[in-house]
Amino acid sequence: MNIIVLAGGLSAERDVSFKTGEMVTKALRENGHQVILLDVFMGYSEREEELTGIFDRAEEVSVKVEAIPETAPDLAAVKAARPDQSDSFFGPNVIRLCRMADIVFMALHGEHGENGKIQAAFDLFGIRYTGSGYLGSALAMNKGIAKQLFLQNNIPTPRGILLRKEEAGPSGGKEEPGLPCVVKPCSGGSSVGVSIARTAEEYRAALDEAFCWENELVIEEYVEGREFSVAVVDGKALPVIEIAPVEGFYDYRNKYKAGSAVETCPADIPEETAAQMQRYAERAAEVLGLAVYSRSDFLLDGNNRIYCLESNTLPGMTPTSLIPQEARAVGIGFGELCEKLIGISLRRYQG
Repeated sequence: MNIIVLAGGLSAERDVSFKTGEMVTKALRENGHQVILLDVFMGYSEREEELTGIFDRAEEVSVKVEAIPETAPDLAAVKAARPDQSDSFFGPNVIRLCRMADIVFMALHGEHGENGKIQAAFDLFGIRYTGSGYLGSALAMNKGIAKQLFLQNNIPTPRGILLRKEEAGPSGGKEEPGLPCVVKPCSGGSSVGVSIARTAEEYRAALDEAFCWENELVIEEYVEGREFSVAVVDGKALPVIEIAPVEGFYDYRNKYKAGSAVETCPADIPEETAAQMQRYAERAAEVLGLAVYSRSDFLLDGNNRIYCLESNTLPGMTPTSLIPQEARAVGIGFGELCEKLIGISLRRYQG
């Protein structure tokens, strides 16, 4: 097949997205496909041009990927570097190339890639793509809405409030949260802008940091416990994986720097606890309307209580990502996983 792997964009997870895209591109090429790794924002070339036969030059025209930095990207610099300086999110030739492909493998993370906007545009353009559709993507991306849906469907989740920037006063907000608490952007990912605040001073600093990324935040009770994740592929949960950061919590650096976390799959927890966590992951995917694959993150406290934190619609597929490890635990290699996700996605377009 001719496949576009779409990565990059303008989210705080831009660099992570490229690493996912690089891994997927390599695997799909090894499986015999002609694959172009494309930056959705920068596009291909500086002008509209003849694209006939471009998949025969797939490696030549693909984005070249660097290692993931330990800090989030400077998005203002990314915008300034775009040659055409267009106000369109889609770079030159992106829509044309995606329409030429048999399917677009969505390797995007964060804003636009996971909030449903690109999925909605592709639906209107008749472009086939992997992963969830626009509505499920939008619901899962907004942690405030997702939390309400979890609560309404008996999926346990930490207590929390929404806080908009205009509501945050000198003391920090419309409601003083109990401390310690977790402060995070409502629609962010990869733990960018997330802080644990234990004092009033740390809370105000956490608000300042999170508001650098978004104007709406989720303020949650802090639950001390072990961290887990469960992927769901085609409606069925994979084995539970435990993530134990060497230091601190599972933040941006610990997610993507090799050796920063110890990951155990299957997780060393009682069978009934693992099974319950898997049921919650499947239920979360169902109530959010997530198709093809997703990954839900959990905490398990000292009293063996499970808390669902959020669901991710386009989980990372980097060398240190979780879903490939979970798949490997049931005998599914990386290349096979990529093919499986494409096959499940294509079923939506049949008939």
